[in-house]
Amino acid sequence: MTTYSGTKEFEGATFVRASFKGATLRFSDVSGVTMRGVDLDGLDVDSHDLFFGRLIVNGVDVVPYVDAELNRQFPGRELQKAQTVEGLREGWVAVQAAWQETADGTPPDLVDAHVEDEWSLAQTLRHLVLATDAWLGGGILRRQQPFHEIGQIFTGADRMGFDMSIFRAQPPAYEEILAVRAERQGQLTEFLATATPGLLAEERDDPWGGEDWHPTVGDCVRVILEEEWAHLRYVRRDLALVREEPLATP
Repeated sequence: MTTYSGTKEFEGATFVRASFKGATLRFSDVSGVTMRGVDLDGLDVDSHDLFFGRLIVNGVDVVPYVDAELNRQFPGRELQKAQTVEGLREGWVAVQAAWQETADGTPPDLVDAHVEDEWSLAQTLRHLVLATDAWLGGGILRRQQPFHEIGQIFTGADRMGFDMSIFRAQPPAYEEILAVRAERQGQLTEFLATATPGLLAEERDDPWGGEDWHPTVGDCVRVILEEEWAHLRYVRRDLALVREEPLATP
């Protein structure tokens, strides 16, 4: 199967009677794509940024429907957009409970299992450690180096010039992951316990170094909640798949 990487050769292109059956697109820009008279049976679209735009199917923007259905499947998810201290506290309690249910219900032999090109449960928990470090430690608390060495960095961070030496080369034991994860959860719980509306409104710098957005403290907390709910959905989706298929382990 041919792989196209880092190419713009398809921008503005027109495909007529072409077959993309079984094709996979990752980390690609498909904004503004127009599809007419296409066979969509089994089309699987997963976009973390879906809720920042529109997805038109047969003339209907389906994004609000997807959002509402995910809120139904994940009670408390709607609070990731909360604007009050109380709402953010309640949302944080809800997502922690949902994650605890998933972690407790995953057999030990599946914590490192993953589907192709996706993270395992263990790796996902490490990424959430990193997300809390970035947005709480770096963003809100302004720590110069907020990252724990077991954090799971996102794909392509090395090409962006990020200092990868911060992170441990060898995967940690699952017990250590759970311990660090619990510590980071406790840090956010403690922060929210004393947060005030005035503090939520304070402006901060983007912890990833962007200059075009200066989030408020509340925005930083909402990003953590969005990360938590999104990755919970990914993990539950993938665990359902690995229970049906031969296991893939690192």
